[in-house]
Amino acid sequence: MISQTSEYALRAIVYLADNPTQAHTAETIAQGTKVPVGYLAKVLQMLSRAKLVSSQRGLRGGFTLLKDAKTLTVLDVVQAIEPVARIHTCPLNIGEHGPNLCPLHRHMDAAMAVIEQRFKDLTIHTLISDPEASHPLCSMPDKKA
Repeated sequence: MISQTSEYALRAIVYLADNPTQAHTAETIAQGTKVPVGYLAKVLQMLSRAKLVSSQRGLRGGFTLLKDAKTLTVLDVVQAIEPVARIHTCPLNIGEHGPNLCPLHRHMDAAMAVIEQRFKDLTIHTLISDPEASHPLCSMPDKKA
């Protein structure tokens, strides 16, 4: 339903939200989230451009979360990487359909609308504070896994 890149972005955001007291290097985040560091660096750049994370160079540099995990949603993160694809017009460009979608595409769009709403309703804070979830969600260097 979402791309691997979007999942990697969510892993990085969860990692940062779950340990917000310091900046984390791409290498540390990659290790904790099991994402290849080269790929993660590109994902973190995308998140930085979307103003979801900040990056700071230097000895104590690294990445930190810019948004409050209580208001940051899964949809915010996914939209920053690869927006949820809704179907507004016939993807086959069949003129006879006019402004209406065929049953197949109408139902596919309805399913995407449900996913979009679920992602909008789910905050990052909810993910990291779920009492029934395995914790931590990612491997943390200063916490026992």
